Amino acid sequence: MRIDVLTLFPGLFQGYLDESLVSKARAKGILDIRPRNLRDWAEGTHKVVDDRPYGGGPGMVLMCGPVFRAVEELRAEAGPCTLVMLTPAGERLRQPRVESLSREPRLILLCGRYEGFDDRIRQGLKPLEISVGDYVCNGGEAPAMVLIDAVARLLPGFLGDPGSAD
Repeated sequence: MRIDVLTLFPGLFQGYLDESLVSKARAKGILDIRPRNLRDWAEGTHKVVDDRPYGGGPGMVLMCGPVFRAVEELRAEAGPCTLVMLTPAGERLRQPRVESLSREPRLILLCGRYEGFDDRIRQGLKPLEISVGDYVCNGGEAPAMVLIDAVARLLPGFLGDPGSAD
């Protein structure tokens, strides 16, 4: 399974990816996890990715442009995928959803920051919106790791013993 993770902090994933069963699964080719810096799709000298909410409101949100460009490029690169937006307002992550995601060949995870995402991202890309609980994290990176962990353990060969994931 390939998982692209769009984040402003790809370095947060390094320790997670280099340790434990995730590292072994990557070495075996069971998992291909690619943290991607959202700023790579930002324009201008400063690679700005945040702006005031369209239509007003407090704080800053992730801009549409970089997210749309990133998702478009990643979809073109490797074909169809399931796009997941990690947000506290999303569907609560439960085992049936984890099981369905584990059957997908490819996921793109959108990790939010600031006050979240410009609502036009939700409207335009129509991602599956997932929450890992009734609380708010500083960003979507920790929830992305939770989702990856839950999905990965269901992949054939990840745990070694086929009955271990039950």
